[in-house]
Amino acid sequence: MQHVIIVIHLMLVLALIGVVLLQRSEGGGLGIGGGGGGGFMTSRGTANVLTRATAVLAGLFFVTSLMLSILAGLNRKPSSIIQGGQSAPTVPSVPGAPPPLSSGGGGLLNQLQGAPTAPSGPQVPQSK
Repeated sequence: MQHVIIVIHLMLVLALIGVVLLQRSEGGGLGIGGGGGGGFMTSRGTANVLTRATAVLAGLFFVTSLMLSILAGLNRKPSSIIQGGQSAPTVPSVPGAPPPLSSGGGGLLNQLQGAPTAPSGPQVPQSK
C-alpha cells in the first residue's frame, strides 16, 4: 500500500513541477520572462486552466503526504522511558566486581559508603 502511494506521490510531484514551469511569468523579478507575444501559452483561459491544475495537484500532493505520514506512524508502538514496566536486564556478576547501579537505594554515593572496605596491600595466607 505504501509503495503505491509513494509512486502516486512522485507522479504528482513531477506533474506539479511541469504545470508550474508551464505557467507564464508575471513578475519578471529576475529580469526574464513576461515579455514577448505569440508564445506557447498566451490566452487568458489557458492561464486559468493551469492555475486550477496547480491547485488540484497541490491538494493531491498534500493528501498523499498526509497518507504517507499516517501509514508510517501505524507501525510505531508507543514507549515510555518513565514507565517501562519491564524489569532491568540482569547483568552476570563477576567476582570482585561492584554491584550494579540499580541495586540498592540512593545512588552511587550511598552504595560506595555502605560497601565493605577492601584491605589495602597484598593478602598473606595465615598458617595454623
